[in-house]
Amino acid sequence: MQYLVAIHHPDDYDPATAEDEAMHRDIDALNDEMVAAGIRIFVGGLRTVKEAKSLKQNTGGDVLVTDGPYLETKEHIGGFWVLEAANMEEALEWGRKAAIACRAPVEVRQFH
Repeated sequence: MQYLVAIHHPDDYDPATAEDEAMHRDIDALNDEMVAAGIRIFVGGLRTVKEAKSLKQNTGGDVLVTDGPYLETKEHIGGFWVLEAANMEEALEWGRKAAIACRAPVEVRQFH
C-alpha cells in the first residue's frame, strides 16, 4: 500500500528564514532512513504558494487559470513523500518522524 506523507506550511512560509542547517540535516537523515528501509517511492519539496497556479473549468467549458493555490486556507502542502508501507500504523510512524524533522504539521493518507 502506498501512502502520502504531506508537510503543511503556513502561507507566509519562507524557507530562507524558517529552515536552518539542523533542520536540513534532520530531513536528510530521515530520507536516508527511508531509503535504507526500502519504503520511499518519491519525495519532493514544493515552491511557495505565491508561485502556484490553479486551473478550474467554468460553466462554459473553458479552463480558467488563476494565480495562487486553489483552496483559500492558512496552510498548504510544502513538500511530501510517497511511501510503500505495510499499513497505516507503519505510515504513521514515518509521519511522526517527518513532523519532527520538518518541524511542521504532517498529513498521512493512503492512495486508492
